[in-house]
Amino acid sequence: MAQSVGIKDVARVAGVSVGTVSNVINRPDTVAAETRARVLSAIDRLGYVRSESARQLRAGRSRIMGLLVLDMGNPFFVDVARGAERAAREAGLGVMVCNSAQSPGEEAEYLSLFAEQRVRGVLLTPADATGRNIEAFRRHGIPFVLVDRVAEGTTECSVSVDDVAGGALAVRHLVDAGHRSLAYVSGPPGLNQVRDRRTGALNALAEAGLGPDRLRELPTERLDVAAGRDAGARLLGLSDRPTAVFCANDLLALGVLQAMYAAGVGVPDDLAIVGYDDIEFAAAAAVPLTSVRQPAVTMGALAAELLLEETEGEAAAGPHEHRRVVLRPELVVRRSSLAAR
Repeated sequence: MAQSVGIKDVARVAGVSVGTVSNVINRPDTVAAETRARVLSAIDRLGYVRSESARQLRAGRSRIMGLLVLDMGNPFFVDVARGAERAAREAGLGVMVCNSAQSPGEEAEYLSLFAEQRVRGVLLTPADATGRNIEAFRRHGIPFVLVDRVAEGTTECSVSVDDVAGGALAVRHLVDAGHRSLAYVSGPPGLNQVRDRRTGALNALAEAGLGPDRLRELPTERLDVAAGRDAGARLLGLSDRPTAVFCANDLLALGVLQAMYAAGVGVPDDLAIVGYDDIEFAAAAAVPLTSVRQPAVTMGALAAELLLEETEGEAAAGPHEHRRVVLRPELVVRRSSLAAR
C-alpha cells in the first residue's frame, strides 16, 4: 500500500522548515518567491494533497454539512439534495449525503458518523418516529435542521410542507370528480408525513359530508414502486374495489399504475390515481400522473440556509432564532384522475 505524503516530506525535499511549507500553502504572500517556487515544485513532484479534515479540526470549523434522507432512490429526495447542495456551494461548503433507507438503525449510525466527522451541521429527515436518535444526536451540540418534517417537542429549525393540506387537496379533487369510494396507499404508518396526508384526506371527506369509512387504508412497509405494485395487487383482490386511490407518494402511485396496467384495468376510467411529490417521472408515466407537488429543491435550499444562519454565529447580528418554515403544496392535475364519473 502506498504511503501518503505529508507536509514533513515536502519540507525535507524542498530543504525548508515545516512552517515554511505551511506558509506557502496558507499564506503564500509571506514567503519569498524563490522559496515559494521550490516548495511548490516539491509539492508537485511528491503529489502532496493537504489534509482538509486535519485543517478543519485545528480550526474547529468544518466546511461540510451532512444531509440524511429517507430514500435516495426517491427523486423527491434527490431534488431536496440538489437544493441543499446549491445553497451550501454558494457559501463555500460541501454536502455529505447519506441514505437511512427508512431504517432507524442506519439513521443512528449515520448520525454517529456525522458527529465523528464534526460536520458543520446536519439536515435531517428522521426515520425514527420515537425521536430517540434525535435526542442522542443533540448531545453532541451539532446544529441540525429537520427537512420535510416537524418533530413535536423539538425547538430546532425545520422546513416542511403542509401535508394535511396536501392530503386534502388530493381527496377533495377526487370527491369533486364524483368518487365516493376511495383507498389510501399509505406507506409506513410511523412516518408523520404518512399520517398527516391521511388526516388531510379524512378532512376532505368530512367537508363533503362523507364518513371515514369511505377511505380504505392500505399500508405498505416502504414508499417505493415495488410496494405500490403490491398494494395494487391487494386493490385488485377486493370485491368492492374503490373507484379512486390516493397514494402517499408518487413511487407508490406509479407501482399501483403498473399493477392496473398489467391487469388490464383502465386508468382513469376504472380507477383514478393521485400521487404525492410530483417527481419528474409523474408527468412522464404511461398515464400522466396527477400529483400533489412539493417544492423539493426550495425545501432543501431553505433548510441549508437556516443551518448556515445558525452556524455563522460570529458574523450574525444577534443570536440565532429557530424557525419553522411551512410551505404550501399544489395540486397538479393530469390524466390519471380525469375520467368523468
